[in-house]
Amino acid sequence: MMNLTDKSIISPIILLTVLFLLQSCGGNNTVSSEGEEVEFKYAENLSLKEFDGYTIAEIRNPWDTTKLLQKYVLLEEGVDVPEGFTPAQTVRVPLKKSIVYSSVHNGLINELGAPDAISGVCDAEYIYEPSIKSRIDSGDIADCGNSMSPNIEKIIKVSPGAILLSPFENSGGHGKLSQAGIPIIECADYMETSPLARSEWMKFYGRLYGKKNEADSMFADTERQYLQLKEIGTSLSTHPKVLIDRIYGQSWNLPAGKSTMGIMIEDAGGINPFGDVKVSGSLQLSPEKVLYEAQDVDIWLIRFAYTPLTLKSLGEDNKLYTQFKAYKEGRVYGSDSSKTRIFEDVAFHPQWLLGNLIALFHPELSLPTEEKTYFEKIEP
Repeated sequence: MMNLTDKSIISPIILLTVLFLLQSCGGNNTVSSEGEEVEFKYAENLSLKEFDGYTIAEIRNPWDTTKLLQKYVLLEEGVDVPEGFTPAQTVRVPLKKSIVYSSVHNGLINELGAPDAISGVCDAEYIYEPSIKSRIDSGDIADCGNSMSPNIEKIIKVSPGAILLSPFENSGGHGKLSQAGIPIIECADYMETSPLARSEWMKFYGRLYGKKNEADSMFADTERQYLQLKEIGTSLSTHPKVLIDRIYGQSWNLPAGKSTMGIMIEDAGGINPFGDVKVSGSLQLSPEKVLYEAQDVDIWLIRFAYTPLTLKSLGEDNKLYTQFKAYKEGRVYGSDSSKTRIFEDVAFHPQWLLGNLIALFHPELSLPTEEKTYFEKIEP
């Protein structure tokens, strides 16, 4: 019988052809060299490329956009790891067990229909989804402690397929967690600079949990409703001036012009007093600076938790508050995040908050979408 590896008999071309055919038969599936880019209209820090049996996800560093923060390969069952990836970058999907730090992502995973894949959480006291709270109380979901200093032993005991957490600039990595051999998914969606950009990340999370079609469909609905409301808000002739939140510590954190909340105020037909500062994220300003720039605000929105808020208690907290026009006219609206789920909902459904803002800014309007209430006028 002819020896197929005898180079004196077999030409190099024939040998390569035979080897290729042998590799293509039996065993684990092999990966193709061509993929299809997933369309992202808004998200700037995320890209997905789908191949036969796996997806490559790249997350751009939001603090240095010339670099990647992380790169992952999401592998379906029976598919080999593509060359060049480390175990820490390899995620077997759909995830059957995961540790999820943020209530925002817990809420989304639950909504996508994969609640059983939430095996552990951090910061459990900030989770308000009843079904998840019940499973934490029963011990079905492990309480892994504070997100800033999680219980590593509990996390390892759960043996999750991945850990979902939010990265921070100059955090110096994830300490001992990085040594546990568990893929860490850097959930940098909060660093996107528009409401739809952040919500578009649900396409990534859907693919992690085997809910690709559900996530893509959900985002399409979110986009359609948001743009419909935005067209209404930005076409109005009157534009109230809107202030956000209050003093914490020695400063007042306010949305800049390219922040998610700053953009949403303008999309709802409002004016952000600090919208001229065209950066993303929050501005840390002195209370005196805020009073000087925004004393004439028409509407004041305050997010708080648990402790009841009234005009009286607000004025007693700081006499400076009583000098704002919105305070004097009683147009102060509060959102108790322990009851309204504003943070859990709005990250991936910004259209719900946008509709509420338009209704507050222009109560005479009848909106075409389902109304959700996050902000209500606070009592005297």
